[in-house]
Amino acid sequence: MKKALLALADGTVFEGRALGYEGETVGEVVFNTAMTGYQEVLTDPSYKGQIITMTCPHIGNYGVTPEDMESRRSWAEGFVVLEASRLVSNWRSQQTIQEMLTEAKVVAIEGIDTRALTRHLREHGSQQGIITHLDSDRTRAVGRAKQAPSIIGRDLATEVTCARSYEWTTGSGDWIPATAIEGPVDERPTRWRVVAYDFGIKHNILRRLVDVGCHVTVVPAATSAAEVAALRPDGVFLSNGPGDPEGVPYAVKAVEDLIGRFPIFGICLGHQILCLAFGLKTYKLKFGHHGANHPVMDLRTRKVEITSQNHNFAVQGPGPIREVPKAPPVVETRYGSLSLTHISLNDYSIEGMVCMDHPVFSVQYHPEAAPGPHDASYLFDEFVRLMEKQHA
Repeated sequence: MKKALLALADGTVFEGRALGYEGETVGEVVFNTAMTGYQEVLTDPSYKGQIITMTCPHIGNYGVTPEDMESRRSWAEGFVVLEASRLVSNWRSQQTIQEMLTEAKVVAIEGIDTRALTRHLREHGSQQGIITHLDSDRTRAVGRAKQAPSIIGRDLATEVTCARSYEWTTGSGDWIPATAIEGPVDERPTRWRVVAYDFGIKHNILRRLVDVGCHVTVVPAATSAAEVAALRPDGVFLSNGPGDPEGVPYAVKAVEDLIGRFPIFGICLGHQILCLAFGLKTYKLKFGHHGANHPVMDLRTRKVEITSQNHNFAVQGPGPIREVPKAPPVVETRYGSLSLTHISLNDYSIEGMVCMDHPVFSVQYHPEAAPGPHDASYLFDEFVRLMEKQHA
């Protein structure tokens, strides 16, 4: 098989075999610790700008199924695995991982020591890198990796958002998890009009909103608060998305204008945008959180949720947190008091907040991804309860 190189900006080079679409690609190299879900990872718009390293050594053994796509296409800049399976054991599968990568034009590499790469990124931090099938010169490859643009300050949401508004009405169907709304799925009422900002929204988030009784209108990332208000929603949802939250100041401004007018629920980038709107700061993590096994504690109940995460930035709290707080810390902001409700048990970074003065809350992780499997499904029900209370 054809040789390929993965070169990092710090000069580290790995040699492997070409996989996927033949070519060359640059992006920030990160690692994902999930054992399954490679198709969902590749089609998650939050990975725009990134080259993904899967730590699980064997990727592709259950193939690729169109129904499991999280968006309309693959967004990852590149893909790194130890071994990509050419054999598929799954009655639902319609493609191999090699076929998917080639069709989606994702440049990839296999046959490198992904454990060594992961340890390197953990110790030295995520950094820009390049996968090339076209040039075997290591020095030139490292040089191009050093010249690759950083994701800090970049507006990647504009690159992944929808071109125009659209309606979403499809729920989870037979896969629906436990929910506060009772009765057969097909007979559950659609009671709430929700406007969902698309900063890189995943299909399963939209399905879960429908599951709990929402009629969803998805709008582009740059939609103004006035345009949202004109749709007369019962609630506003802020989606996940790629990159630096400070790179989308227009979204922060829109959210500032929506706080106090509508119930708001944010996930991932939406959580960070909300916190920026309240006046908090964000910072870049050393190597980010990417995987399906991250433990998070709800400080209100002391319950632990196993969560799916994908973010390189986090919200900065009132001070360093080096242990689990005995009670949710409270931060005073220009729009009222924020209670920091969730915390990572890996590094004590902030994973959730609720406003004590307005119907607003958010989490850093992905409750719709269901790694728990249903540890965090209550959050969609909480959003419904906020809308119910607003209309009481």
